[in-house]
Amino acid sequence: MTIFKSLRVRVSQGKQFIPDVRAAQPIGLRGRPRIAEGACATGCEACVAACPTGAIRLAPLAIDLGRCIFCGECGLACPEAKIELTPDPRMGATDRAALVVTAGDDRTEIRANAGFARLFKRSLKLRQVSAGGCNGCELELNATANVNFDLQRYGIEWVASPRHADALVLSGPLTRTMKDAVRLAWEAMPEPRFVVAVGACAISGGLYDGATGVERGFFEDTIPALYVPGCPPHPLTFVNAILDLLGVA
Repeated sequence: MTIFKSLRVRVSQGKQFIPDVRAAQPIGLRGRPRIAEGACATGCEACVAACPTGAIRLAPLAIDLGRCIFCGECGLACPEAKIELTPDPRMGATDRAALVVTAGDDRTEIRANAGFARLFKRSLKLRQVSAGGCNGCELELNATANVNFDLQRYGIEWVASPRHADALVLSGPLTRTMKDAVRLAWEAMPEPRFVVAVGACAISGGLYDGATGVERGFFEDTIPALYVPGCPPHPLTFVNAILDLLGVA
């Protein structure tokens, strides 16, 4: 009876895992923005006024994915429909400046790190610290280990202690109350090690940029090796960014 029940579930749901995370594009995802070619109407600043995090620049029109929360208000406000949020989840970058998207940009680039690939390509341990986050990014990061995305198939796993970790994955804006915890986690990690900034809050402060409770001094001397934008980032955004960094085909 149990076997027949399992077969019925399999027939009705199909494969629960994503066979190819490199090609998958979630339906309905507000992913990587696309900016149409051509100049904006003279004096128009509708998209800038609509953006709650100051992610949009003019002359030329550009969107900073490190500040963007993917609310889609800019696209709704633009009278010329120049901004569109595509379902493309691949938006990670190894350079902060590379997160700024302009017209004609197809995808942010992640240059594979040869040193990381040599050391961690077959075994990478991640320690996640929520530095004042709302738990949105944390939920999506947790999902990377489930049966759908199955990050472990690539030898990449989450660990409970920073002493067992190769990379510190930070989410949240980095609040004053988490200042010491973040530093202690980083200092507890053995060399070689690197930092991954996940979500708009971690990358730029997001909606909390400039708040009195935010203390981002950690990033003054510790530059992330990888930026994963989103609010929160889709699990595929994180998985693809990590695989790109390690040079996994």
